[in-house]
Amino acid sequence: MKTCLAVDIGGTKIAAALIQSGQILKLKQLATPSSDNPDELTRALRELVTPLYEQADYLAVASTGIIDEGILTALNPNNLGGLNQYPIAEVFEHLCHRPVMVINDAQAAAWAEYQLLDSMPSSMGFITVSTGVGAGFVINEELVTGLHGIAGHAGHTLADPNGPMCGCGRQGCVESIASGTAIGKAGQLYFGDECTGEMVFTQYLDGDSHAKDIVENAAKTIANLVADLKISLDLQVICLGGSVGLAPKFLSLVQHYLKQLPPAYQIEVIHAHSGANAGLIGVASWAEHFFQQTDL
Repeated sequence: MKTCLAVDIGGTKIAAALIQSGQILKLKQLATPSSDNPDELTRALRELVTPLYEQADYLAVASTGIIDEGILTALNPNNLGGLNQYPIAEVFEHLCHRPVMVINDAQAAAWAEYQLLDSMPSSMGFITVSTGVGAGFVINEELVTGLHGIAGHAGHTLADPNGPMCGCGRQGCVESIASGTAIGKAGQLYFGDECTGEMVFTQYLDGDSHAKDIVENAAKTIANLVADLKISLDLQVICLGGSVGLAPKFLSLVQHYLKQLPPAYQIEVIHAHSGANAGLIGVASWAEHFFQQTDL
């Protein structure tokens, strides 16, 4: 039985786990370096994986950003800073001397959620609404990564041509309106320069009218994204995750706005269930599938 060392690189933490047959045997994590120096990330990864990699047959890495030919890039460089163009696969190969497979973290989480569905449909989607907005898709029972690793960056589809400027350089992306970052920025007008998305949600639950407008606008934007994905890909179900996606009342708001659209745009939207370890479990499962095909 082969053992996978799975690594999940996020904006706030990096986690690593030894996984066999979908079960986590050992788990370590540390805070993502706040520095925009790529050497700091490499140092953190070395500290995290050195005690674990000798027990692994291969590595599976889920990371924020676009993974193209093992290089980490970004549509929104603000989310990655100095880590843009980071040679992530090469770094892990050098650190661990093991075969490495790298995909986007939302893609990995989508595969994890797909495994947990009661009756596995042929096509499903996963949307994470957190610091940014990302997605992953399983079509005809296969995870879609795309030729250049870009599949699933649905947060950079157009929501409002007159909306805020997105960090990707396009005006009015879904991410510029519905992400936790965007919600916090919208709240600064009413709640001060230090306002965060979490603070807006607290005000929303307390009944503040300004927070209500911001949160409902974000939910309506995600509902329209869901509708766009349904009509484009004919998905059967969508799982909603991320700190915003799982926030109190947010799913019910999305469902409310979706029900106002014509039937062709409607689809079942449910909460994601795999939790904080979705990236680890999903990327390990997909790597097992991938390496079986390549006779590792």
